[in-house]
Amino acid sequence: MSASRTALTCYRTTVRHEWVDYNSHMNDAAFAGVFSEATDALLEWLGLGATSRAEHGYTAFTLETHIRYLAQAYEAQPLAVEVRLVDHDAKRLHVLMTLREAGEGTALATGEIMLMGIDTTTERPAPFPDAVAERVDELNRAHGYEEWPADAGRTIGIRRG
Repeated sequence: MSASRTALTCYRTTVRHEWVDYNSHMNDAAFAGVFSEATDALLEWLGLGATSRAEHGYTAFTLETHIRYLAQAYEAQPLAVEVRLVDHDAKRLHVLMTLREAGEGTALATGEIMLMGIDTTTERPAPFPDAVAERVDELNRAHGYEEWPADAGRTIGIRRG
């Protein structure tokens, strides 16, 4: 991975009181919610906000999400989500997001997400509109990976002897 490539910080928030569970830290559903909001922010950055979705007749659906919990987050803690493009084709994005404590930068979780571009008139997969494809290429050049990241493509399972 090239040292010149850095992640795009696409979303910032703070751990809300209602996200804190009986263990006094942010619950698992809240992590999923933050990654969902960060995905919306990424799509906005790519040119798939509310106005452009209507204009292009195009949107993106989440096909799969995999969350790894690395550290605890606590009420009022500032958070930032960074995104890096793992892979893409004409109609799909494979992104790896890292939820960090804002400022200090401690990694709290990763969210690996596969998105599919959808033509809203047919409700079928379709290639990205040209303007969105250009932003995807920009994201890949500036924030992508040259080698497969260790945090991506992981499977869940119990390791045996």
